[in-house]
Amino acid sequence: MPDVERADRPGRRKADLSLTIGVLVAVFAALLPLMRVVRPSSWLLGSILLCVAVLAAGFLARRYRLPAIAVTLVEAAVWVIFMTFVFLRDTALLWLFPTPETVRSIPGLITAAGEEIAVGAAPLDASLALTLLIVGGTGLLAIIVDHVVLTARMPLLAAIGLIAVSLIPSIAVPGEVDVMAFVLLAAAILFLMRTETRSREAPLEREATRTAGVPATALGIGAVAVVVALVAAPLLPQPTVRAGAGSIGSGPGIDATLQLGDDLRRPREVEVLLVRSDAPTPPYLRATTLSQFDGAVWQPDNVRTVPLDGEVGLGGVPVVDDVRLAEYVTTVEVTNLASPWLPVSYPAVSVNGLRGEWSAVPYNRTVISQAATTQGQSYEVVSNVPRPTLEQIRATEAGGPDQRDGTTTVPEGLDPIVSELAAQVTAGTENDYDALVALQSWFRSSEFRYSLDAPVEDGFDGSGIDAVAEFLRQREGYCIHYASAFALMARTLNMPSRIVVGYLPGVANGDAVDRETVYSVTSGQLHAWPEIFFEGIGWVPFEPTNGLGVPTSYSPAATDTRPGADGAEATPLPSSSASLDPGLLPDDPTQRQDASQSGSSTSTVNPVPALAIVLGILFALAIPALIRELRRRQMMSAARAGDAAAAWLAVQDIAIDLGIDVPASETPRILGTRLIQEHGAPHAEMSLLISSIERASYAPGGKHAFWQGDAMADAATAVRAQMLGSVELPRRILALLVPRSLIVRPGSVYAGSGTTARTR
Repeated sequence: MPDVERADRPGRRKADLSLTIGVLVAVFAALLPLMRVVRPSSWLLGSILLCVAVLAAGFLARRYRLPAIAVTLVEAAVWVIFMTFVFLRDTALLWLFPTPETVRSIPGLITAAGEEIAVGAAPLDASLALTLLIVGGTGLLAIIVDHVVLTARMPLLAAIGLIAVSLIPSIAVPGEVDVMAFVLLAAAILFLMRTETRSREAPLEREATRTAGVPATALGIGAVAVVVALVAAPLLPQPTVRAGAGSIGSGPGIDATLQLGDDLRRPREVEVLLVRSDAPTPPYLRATTLSQFDGAVWQPDNVRTVPLDGEVGLGGVPVVDDVRLAEYVTTVEVTNLASPWLPVSYPAVSVNGLRGEWSAVPYNRTVISQAATTQGQSYEVVSNVPRPTLEQIRATEAGGPDQRDGTTTVPEGLDPIVSELAAQVTAGTENDYDALVALQSWFRSSEFRYSLDAPVEDGFDGSGIDAVAEFLRQREGYCIHYASAFALMARTLNMPSRIVVGYLPGVANGDAVDRETVYSVTSGQLHAWPEIFFEGIGWVPFEPTNGLGVPTSYSPAATDTRPGADGAEATPLPSSSASLDPGLLPDDPTQRQDASQSGSSTSTVNPVPALAIVLGILFALAIPALIRELRRRQMMSAARAGDAAAAWLAVQDIAIDLGIDVPASETPRILGTRLIQEHGAPHAEMSLLISSIERASYAPGGKHAFWQGDAMADAATAVRAQMLGSVELPRRILALLVPRSLIVRPGSVYAGSGTTARTR
């Protein structure tokens, strides 16, 4: 055995080189899905360079026969020097060797990277801290995989780790299957397993099994995996993202810090609520309100709470005597939302059916819990909606003597553009309501455009005074920009304002309960809108966001003929998404329809997606046949070069494809005779192949008969054609489309015992 090992050292070094290259490709493939979470930049190049450096050091250390622990230490030293020189050289000795100061700076960088991941929205722009985390982690992964594959010789264990790493981005940011990354990783793992297995065999064993078809089997397994990824994976339940929290949880949440752009830009939406109501239009559902603004952040209201089921609870809605209150009941079923804030219609006076302990906030008529969660709740909300006429609300001033709660505070340092535009847009109006309607119409005009991307691309996002001023200049943004700008402009006009965070009404899903249409609300319909306080009426919501909803408006008393309506045209905040085409998303304003148009519109079915799916499935089903044909052509090429074993293997493969036994107990002559007598193989061509394989097996130097190559290839082709032609059409189609020879090898236990009956 030692002599064999010494003789095979060049082969072992070659195997180690192949395994090292395979590890590099596998680590790179596991890294590819990360590119849809973090935009490719210097981190990608740094990760590849570090992996190359680490793996090259390990290969050289093994070539000089260093102990396994020494190999890993060499790789770790390369990792430390690389990371120090690239990221931490300012505090390092000679730019290469870390000092205590270098070590002390690492936790801060890791913490900064973690915060960037927690609060960011995909795709992230990698900062120095995040780049350090990704590059360093990739290098450590390369060291671990290299040790497991080349030192421990356990490629299957390494494959499990690589697959787990590649799945992390898909779990964090669910999306479509990255077919390229999947195929590359699968090929790299199969290559590692095959190369490591071959490196264990002695030279004679490798020669004996060279045509055993293991590579083709690996390709077959890979093809099956690709089919599963393309066809089955999209049908499986997808993981969900905890909105606004940047972490994975039992369902999306509600972000009350006004970082809604992060949530809306997430690539996958999930259904969070099912809503139905007896109101004329499905209501917006509020979670909380934000009244305090310091110039940088709108803060959720932190006010007194009382037990929801106590004597006080939410209480009644105070309005002046001549303003009518309309009572509506809204039923909400939470399907996938984990939040301490309960989505309720406004203004709620009671909530029934909740599990757990919940508190009411009378100030803003919201419901909150310190211990319970919304997940799985089903409840009814009773709301009393003020219904003033146009004349009544025009005669009422915004504000009042009791509004000393910070809702009129204008932060210091506010850009003059806010107050100047507010005065300019409302010039000529004669009352507060008309001024607010003028603001609302201005925001919803063609001067503004709804966009989730423009704020990020142009360097402004969020709700601070700088972002609001830039939004008014750029005139592109999403609901937070519209709501913040509207609320601040109202305050410059001495009107109390606040911002509400909650959900749009959703989209009708075609179901109805008790004659009430059911609306589906998704995580992408998390929304923000402003409210203005009118003395004797209460907080009146407005909808300035361009492309979303229906603007708030009231009708004169004389134009409303509904019994008991007293002139109120609609709820102060009409539904938006309820009137949209179910196929449209609320964050795509270019495809929105007005409520008046969508009710009678008809949609046409686009056949392209269905056709693409059908073609994709057909292509996936054809993969085994394509691989089998490729293998057959390779065998024919080898046969023409004089390889009798390749020509004979082609005969064995077609027999297996047709379901004919090819047992190990039969010699080529016995098998060939049986194929002639029972399965339609031509006598002359089969006799040539039998004599050729016997000469290659037993005659000295008879393996390659290059002078007979063309004849052997032609004979194998003729045998294949005659055997296919001798069976019925269904069996022939099955043999071509589902070739068993990709998995079943001649002489294996699955190849049969030689008792297959003749089938003609």
